Amino acid sequence: MADTKVPGGVQTEDLIYALDVGTRSVIGMVGRAENGRVRVLAVEKQPHPKRAMLDGQIEDIAQVSQVVGQVTRRLEERMGLKLERACVAAAGRALRTEQGHGTLELSEPGKLGEEQLGQLEASAVAAAERHLREGEDQEQRLFLVGYTVTQFLLDGYPMISLLGHTGRSIEANVVATFLPGEVVDSLYAVLREAGLEVASLTLEPIAALNAAIPAELRLLNLALVDIGAGTSDIAICREGSVVGYTMATVAGDEITEALMRSYLVDYRTAEEMKAALGRNEKVTFTDILGMEQTCSAEEVLAATADAGQALVDEVAARVLELNGGAPSALFLAGGGSKLSSLREKMAQALGMDPRRVALAGAHFKASAFSDAVELEDPEYTTPLGIAVSAGLGLISDSYRILLNGRPAKLFRNGRLTLLDLLMMNGYGYRDLLGRNGKSVVLDVDGKRVVFHGEPSQPAVLVVNGAPARPSDVIHAGDKIQFIPAQAGVDRKVLVREVLERLDVARLLADGTPLDPDQEVPVGIRLTTGTVPPAREPEQPPTKPEPSAGAAELPLRASAPPVRQPEPPAREPEPPMRAMRLTLNDRELWLTPKPDGSPYYLMDLLERSGIDFEHLDRQVRLAVNGQSGAFQQVLRPGDRVEIRYET
Repeated sequence: MADTKVPGGVQTEDLIYALDVGTRSVIGMVGRAENGRVRVLAVEKQPHPKRAMLDGQIEDIAQVSQVVGQVTRRLEERMGLKLERACVAAAGRALRTEQGHGTLELSEPGKLGEEQLGQLEASAVAAAERHLREGEDQEQRLFLVGYTVTQFLLDGYPMISLLGHTGRSIEANVVATFLPGEVVDSLYAVLREAGLEVASLTLEPIAALNAAIPAELRLLNLALVDIGAGTSDIAICREGSVVGYTMATVAGDEITEALMRSYLVDYRTAEEMKAALGRNEKVTFTDILGMEQTCSAEEVLAATADAGQALVDEVAARVLELNGGAPSALFLAGGGSKLSSLREKMAQALGMDPRRVALAGAHFKASAFSDAVELEDPEYTTPLGIAVSAGLGLISDSYRILLNGRPAKLFRNGRLTLLDLLMMNGYGYRDLLGRNGKSVVLDVDGKRVVFHGEPSQPAVLVVNGAPARPSDVIHAGDKIQFIPAQAGVDRKVLVREVLERLDVARLLADGTPLDPDQEVPVGIRLTTGTVPPAREPEQPPTKPEPSAGAAELPLRASAPPVRQPEPPAREPEPPMRAMRLTLNDRELWLTPKPDGSPYYLMDLLERSGIDFEHLDRQVRLAVNGQSGAFQQVLRPGDRVEIRYET
């Protein structure tokens, strides 16, 4: 298989790394968009050494990340560059799909643009989430994996697209899919441990559909069934749109487990037996007792008949339910689609002509091509779909939010603030606040002398080009720039700085003078030698009594005593006034900062009693009853709240 080397050291912006993290194996595919199609440059596949995923959901993060790392390193060697970003797709047994309807009334007729459509689709997605949450845990984090608009309406009339049209009322129906936050967290954790960041996230059935069924064929009522190892993903399209997608937790693993039970083999051996069924008349294997056996392919197939029929029945039932009947045609994709006689059994279960059930792959060339890889293999459906979705801009991104130029990890749970978004994407309060440099506190002549550390540089938070506050609500399509706060430098004090501050000639530690250029030792008592020890007050001298019989001598007038000029009095320093305010209904006095800078709301976080390193719920920040920002300047008399939300 020939490779296409890409010169250069790191992954360029136009280079797509599609990563299919499947239940049985990981497939990596590298390509780039060229003339409306994706050119695939290289593919690597690596099976899991043991079962690390169940029904499409990651169970062993360490093992899966190791396999992802192996695939990535091999591709890097073949391509001659460093891969840093990967496009992925999500699935799994916890997948939840819901329909939603959104309406937007316009104040006056006008040409519809991307902003109005983004608002419309976001409202429909929010409606889908509300329906999903009815009667369920309202606190559960839900991640919006993807959504598809099934219909637009303009002033009540159905439309394929609204962009550029004029009207007063627009509506949208969507099918939105969500996963619990924990499931998405595990996928992000796998990529992070493998040294990759997530460039885009979509849904596996949507990705597979983008690869297998070109847009021009979606006017027909078609179904795609992507049979993986852990799940079977199903997507339905008609009248030009994707109208529904779901999944079944029966897939190729059911066949594997049937072989394990029938022939007493481990998981890997059963997988090898299943792969050999379509190639060989005889299947040779070694069971867990160490005995080598050879069976005919027909015998092995018979052992999987019940499991295969259960798979067919479950998938057919889901297709009929989702589509409201049998589709006009059905495409089978994924590694499980190559099971012997599956196509015929699926046609029979759906009541369809077998000629209308086919393996996917025939239409891959409409959206992708390659000089290095044979793309017709239906096992490539999902990774190719991920590459096509990302490379050709087919991912529904009207609800996407960009953080520092990259798609943000976005959970849906009612109203979201900038602070919520930053927390979801790995930032913490310290990134917003920074840390002031440590101060140096000295004991000099029994008095406390403080040299303050360098203050932190506040974080920069900008939304759509304008400064923003962490409490601001985010909206669909927002572009966010965030520069974390920079910690201040810890203070180091030289002896000469103390001499200048106190206006003294020397500084002593335990009676020993310190060199002006040395760093002041901390934690010991220092003296300046200018404070004399306390003494008894001197008594004025007494005039001696004259001795008896002595003649009195005349007193000589003496010159008046010479008065030494007193040093000029220093100009008194203006008194520094403390600022009084209340923090959580308690009176608080703040002494002025040495540099004269104001106090900010963020300066009071450490005085609130809340451990910001280990938060377990939302925190309310308010000044005088209004939502506050970290960089908000405080004034005397302000009423500050920093407490947990009730």
